[in-house]
Amino acid sequence: MTAIVEQRTEIKRAADFGKVAVLYGGFSAEREVSLNTGPAVVEALQSKGVDAVGWDPAEKSMLALGNAGFDRAWIALHGPGGEDGALQGALQWLNLPYTGSGVLASSLAMDKIRSKHMFVQAGIPTPRSVTFEDLDGARAAAEELGCPLVLKPCGQGSSVGMSIITDPADLDEAARLALSFDEPALAEICIQGDELTVGVLQGEALPSIRIETPREFYDYRAKYESDRTQYHCPGSGSDEEEARLADIAQRAFAELGCSGWGRVDFMRDVDGSLYVLEVNTVPGMTSHSLVPMGARAAGIEFPDLCWRILETSFSAGDNKRSLEAVANDA
Repeated sequence: MTAIVEQRTEIKRAADFGKVAVLYGGFSAEREVSLNTGPAVVEALQSKGVDAVGWDPAEKSMLALGNAGFDRAWIALHGPGGEDGALQGALQWLNLPYTGSGVLASSLAMDKIRSKHMFVQAGIPTPRSVTFEDLDGARAAAEELGCPLVLKPCGQGSSVGMSIITDPADLDEAARLALSFDEPALAEICIQGDELTVGVLQGEALPSIRIETPREFYDYRAKYESDRTQYHCPGSGSDEEEARLADIAQRAFAELGCSGWGRVDFMRDVDGSLYVLEVNTVPGMTSHSLVPMGARAAGIEFPDLCWRILETSFSAGDNKRSLEAVANDA
């Protein structure tokens, strides 16, 4: 697949954005995270003179959104219903430009199974994995991959439903949790080493971040509740590794047809090998969030970051072309 070359569409005046709906809340398991992200984005945009208004689709209908006089949407909905292409499709049907990736890219990035297939085909390093749909499948996956093992749902974010198995006796309980979201689940070799992430903004990689948590892994509590999680930016040990992380992040982002902004999560094992875990097309933007940290290290403060993400709504046509390019493997 040919990588999508993306450039910034720079907007100089707040008035040029028109009236902006910041969509947050929603119905997913990540609603509480989104309820933190959305108001922070609204406040940041308003501080820059943008006519931004919060809108929770769990409380107001999409039909009402289409009739409310908005000119574009800043998507701050995480997880299913906001990050999986469903909302993007509805906004395209409403002819309302929106931030970030288009329908197909959002759907692919949210689907951990299909995105991993694409990474493997493109030669992008990612941990070996097996898909399962029931307890027998989970047991077969554990027999094939061994322990330690990561189990997680196919289409959730923020480590929702994820477990690390070090004792086979814990397998069934973790498999039931991963399968409780009414979708296939993934068993993945557990890479033991450093957790890193790289933000992508308008075609450029932001400085990497290395995450240290006292918990077993960077789970929901470590991400959003713990004050003991530590972040190191840049997270690499050298300029050479920083360049490697940026290159792999941009390749993974482009392989799925993503655009605008997002985040690519990695593991680095003890020998220094890098593995892509997933691409997030609507990362969190809370006080504990990673993309704002990387942006700040690049000299982009939070209000300017929110402005630049809003600029990606002017590339809605590019989102549609990205879908066509991926569909045709162009």
